[in-house]
Amino acid sequence: MQADILKEDQGQNTCIFSTEFSLRMMADIQEYFVHNEIRNFYSVSISGYHIAEAGANPISQLAFTLANGFTYVESYLARGMNIDDFAPNLSFFFSNGMDPEYSVMGRVARRIWSTAMRFRYGANERSQKLKYHVQTSGRSLHAQEIAFNDIRTTLQALIAIYDNCNSLHTNAFDEAITTPSEDSVRQALAIQLIINNEWGLAKNENPNQGAFIVEQLTDLVEEAVLMEFERLSERGGVLGAMETGYQRGKIQDESLHYEHRKHDGSLPIIGVNTFENPHPPADVTIELARSTEKEKRSQIQRLKEFHARHADQAPRALERVKQAAVNNENVFTELMDAVRYCSLGQITQALFAVGGQYRRNM
Repeated sequence: MQADILKEDQGQNTCIFSTEFSLRMMADIQEYFVHNEIRNFYSVSISGYHIAEAGANPISQLAFTLANGFTYVESYLARGMNIDDFAPNLSFFFSNGMDPEYSVMGRVARRIWSTAMRFRYGANERSQKLKYHVQTSGRSLHAQEIAFNDIRTTLQALIAIYDNCNSLHTNAFDEAITTPSEDSVRQALAIQLIINNEWGLAKNENPNQGAFIVEQLTDLVEEAVLMEFERLSERGGVLGAMETGYQRGKIQDESLHYEHRKHDGSLPIIGVNTFENPHPPADVTIELARSTEKEKRSQIQRLKEFHARHADQAPRALERVKQAAVNNENVFTELMDAVRYCSLGQITQALFAVGGQYRRNM
């Protein structure tokens, strides 16, 4: 479940409930996983990708994401859960861009996480293992010289595989403009398949291990991440820093720095601000992926039919959700039943009634 409320607030500003209410809901989800012994799904995707896409550099992405992860750990422990009952259900999600730090993202994350799990929380070996997904950087894709995007994605995928990511998403080259086409998605998938099945060096795990640059970079990135932890701690931890807008401000500053460098040419991007095509092609019209009017009407009609079919059951299910929230019971347990009879909009409105509607001041 990609239910990481902290990165939503820090990187995306898409929160509709307060941080406190949302953290409680996330703990409800994890508690449900523990009580039902769910092991084949992750209770949360602790996401750095959206922090990076909002503009953060790789150090801030990694530091904020790991700090958010530790905040969830503390929150779940405060609910009385055992570290080894929930830590294996946590997963992470990082962006891989073009900066050198991305080459050691996984190594540093795993080193910091395993150390903290072992020595601070007394977690067992399984809980010390950080599992993470990588998506290549959407922010590094450009509409200019759009075919070059696959080259960037290939290199980003290569370092993700060399760094032993657990799963990988390679972006399609036309995501710089629109929802990808079937052909561009197949091409993006081929990048992974060719690296994993044809590229000889990838058959060895951690092929860069022991290389001076990789070992030195790992130490430097780890030190920089730990220094960022200190800055967060000085501000009262993750939640205290969020109250002053620290993470969001830092992400915005780093985003502006990147854009300045891109526009003044000090950050070379081939085909965009350097080595530009002296014979640019004529404007090519790319059809944007949009729902047709027929598809929109069909979706609205199916929603109306769903509401009509469950008109008797929905009010009772929604009332149980609201009462669970009011009585400090597990809301997620009731949601698992409510989704059979209620639409997302109905459930959201019911939770607004008891949890309030929220938007952080900018």
